[in-house]
Amino acid sequence: MPTKTLRIPTTDGQADAFAAFPDRGERQPGVLLYADAFGVRPVLEGMARELAEHGYYVLVPNVFYRQGPAPVIELPEHIGEEVRPAVIAQLMPLIRAHTTEHALRDADAYLRFLTNQPEVSAGPVGVVGYCMGAVLAMRTATVHPDQVAAVAGFHPGPLVTDAPDSPHRLVPERLTAQVHLGLAENDMSPETISELNRALDAAGVGYAVEIYPGTIHGYTMSDTDAFNPSALQRHWDRLLPLLDRTLGNG
Repeated sequence: MPTKTLRIPTTDGQADAFAAFPDRGERQPGVLLYADAFGVRPVLEGMARELAEHGYYVLVPNVFYRQGPAPVIELPEHIGEEVRPAVIAQLMPLIRAHTTEHALRDADAYLRFLTNQPEVSAGPVGVVGYCMGAVLAMRTATVHPDQVAAVAGFHPGPLVTDAPDSPHRLVPERLTAQVHLGLAENDMSPETISELNRALDAAGVGYAVEIYPGTIHGYTMSDTDAFNPSALQRHWDRLLPLLDRTLGNG
């Protein structure tokens, strides 16, 4: 499984990134994968490799590149509950600094870079995100409806807020991608899910917003205490068919 460490030119500098892709000598559909708040690290690289094995070129950017290359902070090998609060405290300034304006500028750069790679086929791309990465994925899909055919988010961060730039606000007018959202049990209130569903209904896209049973936030990440192996498998069972049918790889 070929992998690369890359640098993506952006308006604000260069974002380091990890890429994995099949060794088939032919071009493959592109997938932009946004990490959770803990960032690009071995578990994310492993997930990118697994996705690439199914016939995709997977690009995983370090969204915190303005503060330095990944890992921007020192991470323990396993992010257990005893260390999680301290790790989150270190990450919060980086998360707050990653504004919507930064996210949208970066999305332009990431998609431009991804679609220009010689291993990536012409045509639409998919965008996948975890935790805060799911928010970035939805923003990317709504501002690039001509390029993004599939968007998937797992244990997402806040997709519906009172803020003027809440991710759900552009959905009715801009989103054209098919959507899968895999929620942990306490990720969203029933009222919030209803509001998100109304936005997706208004967009007229195919979508599924599913609560994965027996899960807590972060369930896909094997280097955390939240990890749930059966939910991770459910995530693959939902994600792969979505990408296959929308990116012409089935």
